[in-house]
Amino acid sequence: MSDLLIFFVLFFVGAIAGFMNVLAGGGSALTVPVLVFMGYDPTVANGSNRIAILAETVSGIAAFKQNQYSDFKLSWRLAAMTLPGAVIGGIYAVYVDDELFMKLLGIVMVLVIVSLLFPKAQVLEHAKQHRWAGWLQWPVMFVIGFYGGFIQAGVGFLIMAGLTHLYSMDLVRVNMHKLVITLVFTLPAVIFFTWTGNINWFAAIALALGMSLGAWVAVKAAIKKGEGIVRVMLMVALGVVALKLLFF
Repeated sequence: MSDLLIFFVLFFVGAIAGFMNVLAGGGSALTVPVLVFMGYDPTVANGSNRIAILAETVSGIAAFKQNQYSDFKLSWRLAAMTLPGAVIGGIYAVYVDDELFMKLLGIVMVLVIVSLLFPKAQVLEHAKQHRWAGWLQWPVMFVIGFYGGFIQAGVGFLIMAGLTHLYSMDLVRVNMHKLVITLVFTLPAVIFFTWTGNINWFAAIALALGMSLGAWVAVKAAIKKGEGIVRVMLMVALGVVALKLLFF
């Protein structure tokens, strides 16, 4: 393929992935395989994708702020709660058995889907009635951080589940905070991949532009349509990725 065609293919794929990531997650399950299929080294594909994720989070955060959806004080606090776990998880990442953890990831996603089947009012009432929910906030965010540093794939789904059940947030605001948390996760990885020369800037820029656009559109859709569209997109994305991880 010509460079121009490759650019537009990556831009289009990136737009779809950015839309998925903001409303649900799993966008990297689309972008990284496409990059590898196009002939990029897997490590370079991973690094180039991180640049696009960074651009996506900045675009999404800006879109939320433009629409008066921002609470950076809480967002940065949540991100800080995940960092210690992320650092420790990253240290142990070299020992991961990929096949085993992909299966475990699939099981986790199925459990998240099950949790989403409960009516939102029932979930919020359950959280309010149990004082232990407040005590679990730090440990759960630490575990999410550890998981993010350990294996990363699908961590957005876990962030959404944790914030929904322990902080009594609607899914629109959950996604708002998720973007800031993801930004904090991504910055060290971007620095690492750039330092080691594992980024193809042509592919990274094409994906970044597409994912930024997809993220911007997704934020508008989430705010306009409310929690309903986020919940549907989340369950669909979780289901597809879980099936792929468990059976393919």
